Amino acid sequence: MPCLKTTHKVNIPLIHFDNVSKRYPGGHTGLSNVSLRIEAEEMVFLTGHSGAGKSTLLKLIGLLERSSAGQVHVNDRNLTRLKNRQIPYHRRDVGMIFQDHRLLHDRTVFDNVALPLIVSGLGHKETGRRVRAALDKVGLLHKEKSPPITLSGGEQQRVGIARAVVSKPPLVLADEPTGNLDPALSQEIMELFSQFNQVGVTLLIASHDIDLIKRMQKRVLTLSKGQLTGDTIGKSIHVP
Repeated sequence: MPCLKTTHKVNIPLIHFDNVSKRYPGGHTGLSNVSLRIEAEEMVFLTGHSGAGKSTLLKLIGLLERSSAGQVHVNDRNLTRLKNRQIPYHRRDVGMIFQDHRLLHDRTVFDNVALPLIVSGLGHKETGRRVRAALDKVGLLHKEKSPPITLSGGEQQRVGIARAVVSKPPLVLADEPTGNLDPALSQEIMELFSQFNQVGVTLLIASHDIDLIKRMQKRVLTLSKGQLTGDTIGKSIHVP
């Protein structure tokens, strides 16, 4: 009988930090020797005190900042070695949501959501289809012609979410996405994130809202003074 050769698929994480540190000019340390793995299709929360390094970690993944030491891999791509001209291509695979929305107030809701698709050169017809599908998903299709300034804070955040997911990235990063919202709106935003996660999107969400995080019952990474001090799925979450 011939010998059958067995092959094993190597499980490559979507995000992999290997002893990553980030030092800013002036000596401030944003991250110190952080190692972690996040698998594809996970929904993970990132918490910790103000200044713990949450935003720094997200910026390294989105290549808004570069690490000072260690290796950062995202989607099987070594960001440490990525050339500046390759950064826009990397960002097409990463949707980013900010606490302050970062919408362009001289453009309509439709135009704000369409921006990533226009930058990537997608055709007019397909852009319109995707934008309207994203706005419908966040319940704002009827606001497509409105200027963002006329929307409530919760609606502006939904526009930011639609813009982050319109290009169908495998990874979405959210930096305090519910920080300016009341509890009911915060829960609605988290339910949206859960829906995206259910269709295969990986989410990494930085948040101070411990009660909300507990209710979501997902994996939680805790940072303190730039170091990873916790990694748990349990209910007991302590922020130093």
